[in-house]
Amino acid sequence: MSKKLMTRTAGLALASLMASTMIGGAMAEEDTIKVGILHSLSGTMAISETTLKDAMLMLIEEQNKKGGLLGKKLEAVVVDPASDWPLFAEKARELIEVNKVSAVFGCWTSVSRKSVLPVFEELNSVLFYPVQYEGEESQRNVFYTGAAPNQQAIPAVDYLMSEEGGAVKRWVLAGTDYVYPRTTNKILEAYLKAKGVADEDIMINYTPFGHSDWQTIVSDIKAFGSAGKKTAVVSTINGDANVPFYKELGNAGIKAEDIPVVAFSVGEEELAGLDTAPLVGHLAAWNYFQSADTEVNAEFIDTWHAYTKDDKRVTNDPMEASYIGFNMWLKAVEKAGTTDSDAVIDALVGVSVPNLTGGYSAMMPNHHITKPVLIGEIQEDGQFETVWETSGLVAGDAWSDYLEGSKDLISDWRAPLSCGNFNTATGKCGGSGS
Repeated sequence: MSKKLMTRTAGLALASLMASTMIGGAMAEEDTIKVGILHSLSGTMAISETTLKDAMLMLIEEQNKKGGLLGKKLEAVVVDPASDWPLFAEKARELIEVNKVSAVFGCWTSVSRKSVLPVFEELNSVLFYPVQYEGEESQRNVFYTGAAPNQQAIPAVDYLMSEEGGAVKRWVLAGTDYVYPRTTNKILEAYLKAKGVADEDIMINYTPFGHSDWQTIVSDIKAFGSAGKKTAVVSTINGDANVPFYKELGNAGIKAEDIPVVAFSVGEEELAGLDTAPLVGHLAAWNYFQSADTEVNAEFIDTWHAYTKDDKRVTNDPMEASYIGFNMWLKAVEKAGTTDSDAVIDALVGVSVPNLTGGYSAMMPNHHITKPVLIGEIQEDGQFETVWETSGLVAGDAWSDYLEGSKDLISDWRAPLSCGNFNTATGKCGGSGS
């Protein structure tokens, strides 16, 4: 054989080998459906978000035991944005462009969600956001499985205003200094004033992430509550700042019967690191508590304890929201017969799955879901006893009825409207819809 022919034959063989390797690699890549997990495992928000990473890994493992999805196993891809808000966008891009995930479950703070929105829109991927938030947003690529203000903040204030909740007349709106507390408190301030509460009966305070010195602020709260009118604290304090805040409440002798605190970001996970004895009777507003007495919840808790190999690991509301979102995604992918984003986004609207409180939650056309609203009282064991709940499910409202720029807006991502911020007064879509 001539050298020329030998070289050509060797070249063809090499090309064939490379092609088969590439095909084999592509097939191997397609053997699994990749699922992105975008939660802080370090930094100030790790106290809340690490559990959601673990919950997602459990849900994926359980689904694989059932045979996976579309005949393929699910593969979790975990990244750590480290409570660094710009890093969330970088990590989201990495998950979608490099790791080729079919959907992402993640974010906690609204500033982290706002950071990733342009990435999901540009790359046309799907994000399931599992935490209560301030509303004032509806984006085509995002599905909001946590509470909107009308599913948490507004009902909590209504409860406290009632005789049953103590007929509160003075209000401390205490929050971490970022978009969720500021927007939520803007809505609550407008709502309280619409209910006849005077300016001097509303105190608003913001502190940075990780704030630890609460002595002066708690002293101010105590003084504000000594004016002879029933006072309550509505807390949108997030992350590990809650630990010293609640400790200082105990140090100052502020008891629930004197100045009750209702929290929107404190659940069983946050209480696990606290001495709860001085906090008994303080409140939280969520859509799920671990203490929910249902068969499906008992099964979920048993699975969680078996997965973590720790019977003391608690469950919480954002875990339930992750559970709902994950099961909605599974159902939509099966319905669409593909993980293609456009097909799944269309298939998700109208999907209904069991929640852990004993009912079914449905995905609405505004990409928010239906949920019950619960007010829970802190117990000595770190659990919550439900003291009030809505009679049925509440549909999440993307746009507040109490803000001037929002009350005329609706969101409906179905054709022909396909708009996240349609103005009913002008008959026009406001733009990108977020």
